[in-house]
Amino acid sequence: MYTSRELFMMLFLILGLQTLREYKKLIGLTSLIPYLLLPISLLLISYYYPGDIIINIYLGGSLLVSILLAKDLRSTTNSLLLKEQKYIPTVFYIISGFVFLTLIPFSQDIFKPEIIVGVFVLIWCNDTFAYIIGKSLGEKKLLERVSPKKTIEGFFGGLLGAIIASFIIFTVLDLYTLAIWIALGIIISVSGTIGDLVQSNYKRQAGVKDSGNLMPGHGGLYDRLDSAIYASPFIYAFLQLITYVS
Repeated sequence: MYTSRELFMMLFLILGLQTLREYKKLIGLTSLIPYLLLPISLLLISYYYPGDIIINIYLGGSLLVSILLAKDLRSTTNSLLLKEQKYIPTVFYIISGFVFLTLIPFSQDIFKPEIIVGVFVLIWCNDTFAYIIGKSLGEKKLLERVSPKKTIEGFFGGLLGAIIASFIIFTVLDLYTLAIWIALGIIISVSGTIGDLVQSNYKRQAGVKDSGNLMPGHGGLYDRLDSAIYASPFIYAFLQLITYVS
């Protein structure tokens, strides 16, 4: 990620194609068109940046679809968004997730890969603390129908881990104020947890335990990046708001 902007984009293209492959299998989408849409979107939106208007329209659509996917977590039936409208979440959830992950380092108009490194550290700390606290102290289920192992105690443990990581990142990276890093930690903890539940919902409907077997013991790449994919539009929107206000 630190080598060059082009290699950074190539890395996330490779990650995106594998994630897309696993996602298509989950929802039963056999078309090859998404494999073309991902590199085209990364090239025309992330790399060449067509302007704020187009970016904001795409961001708005992505946020709307993300909210609808979160809303579907409470539904006891397979929603139209999940079951029939396969291209809508493919374009505005999976593909957009990678588009905004690659746009986040440009939130200050300069390529700063340490921003995305900080984001991933927050995600990993949230997941790690959520697992440790949930495993040791978790009793109350967060959303048992979708993910039986997730607990409310684990969620707040993850939130605490993300906030602690925010303090550490602030001291290491001279990028944002402490308040902004803490806000990012909270946004990532909440949206990342929802992203994990959204992916669990897809797996539940598909009747599988993991999205793939690329990494033994961990499942597929989609299993590892579900939080980052879902959270990225919210992170990008927040950073754009901070830039606009400042």
